Formats: sequence, structure tokens, C-alpha cells
Amino acid sequence: MLGITDLSTYLVGLALIILLPGPNSLYVVSVAARLGPKVAYRAAGGVLCGDAVLMALSAGGVASLLHATPWLFTVVKFAGAGYLTWLAVGMLRGAWALWRGREARKAELKGDGAKAAPKTAVERPYRRALVVSLLNPKAILFFISFFVQFVDPSYAHPALSFLTLGAWAQLFSFTYLSVLIFSGTFLAATFRRRKRLTAGLSAGAGAAFLGFAAKLSLASAS
Repeated sequence: MLGITDLSTYLVGLALIILLPGPNSLYVVSVAARLGPKVAYRAAGGVLCGDAVLMALSAGGVASLLHATPWLFTVVKFAGAGYLTWLAVGMLRGAWALWRGREARKAELKGDGAKAAPKTAVERPYRRALVVSLLNPKAILFFISFFVQFVDPSYAHPALSFLTLGAWAQLFSFTYLSVLIFSGTFLAATFRRRKRLTAGLSAGAGAAFLGFAAKLSLASAS
């Protein structure tokens, strides 16, 4: 069908891969917990758009270029690691701000409420999620290496095969991110008044992003 071989195996493998935690899904659930589902869907839109671009680049052979040009892969790799580190620092600063805000509210209850709350930085979840997706050379290499296994080389229109496989991947990703968004919203409602726990979770997410950055910086093109 449309030049795709063994679609059932592809769908099973796709589900397993999407369920693996990564920086994109972690960022989306973090936004959902902090800012609600409406804003989180903007982050999910950034993830889906970024993945769509990577799929198109993979089908066009950019993955082969990165594989054959180590210095180019290195540039993209460290750019992605640097951006993940920047996001991690932002999350850790956010956790510290939450903790300080909790202490400030305690002070207000004791009559020391004259100090103004710190200004919250404007967050652009769509742009952040999009950049995280695009600065991931491993994703480009993954898409072409995974997709090509299920494309019939004798099919006259291989681009249509890639498009169909990509559409399935986007459908799975959207469903998974929706589950994460509403799970994050539920957790936010449950722990709304437990700022210490919220700060701890934000710090944990920041630490995880540092781990993703370290892993990406050690990645190789092969």
C-alpha cells in the first residue's frame, strides 16, 4: 500500500519509539503543568512542525549529508546541546523563582508583604519547542534510517511513501502529546498549592535537560 512494506511492524516500532522520553515531550508536559493545556498545545505544535521539517529533510537526503560531513554534524550537534543547556538553566532558574515566591508568600502572611513579586519572563513555547526539535541531528538520522526500512524501493513514488509514514508518525505524536498535556494539567491541579513540590519537579526537569544536552554532545553521526 503506497509503497509501504510491513505497516503493522512500522506502527508497533513507531509507538515504542514515541513512548521513549525525550526533551520535546518533557518540555510539553512541563508547559502543561505550569501554564495549562492551551499554551501546551502551542508547544506541541512546535514539536510537530519541527518533526515535519526533519522528516522532509530526511526524505530529501540531508541526513546523508550530515552523515558524510562530520564537521557539519558536529556544528549542529553542539548547537543543539547548547540550546538544551540554555533551556535547562531557564528551568532551574524557574524552580528557584518558585521557591523564592513561596518564601515571599510566607513573609506576606507574617506582615512583610511590601516587596513586589519578581517579574515572570515571557515564554514562547511554540518557538522553544520548534528549535529543540530542529536542533537534533540524531532525529534527522533516525527518520531516514527508520523510514527507509519500510519503503519499497521498487515503488514509483517513494516521496508518497515517506509522506504516509510521516503522517502516521505525526498522528502518534499528537495523540501522545495530548495525553501528556492533560496529565500535566491534572498534576498541576492536584499540586497547585504545593509550591515546594512544583519547584522540585521543575529542577528535576532542568537536570534532565542537562542530561539530554550531555548525551547529544557525545553523539556521533554513525
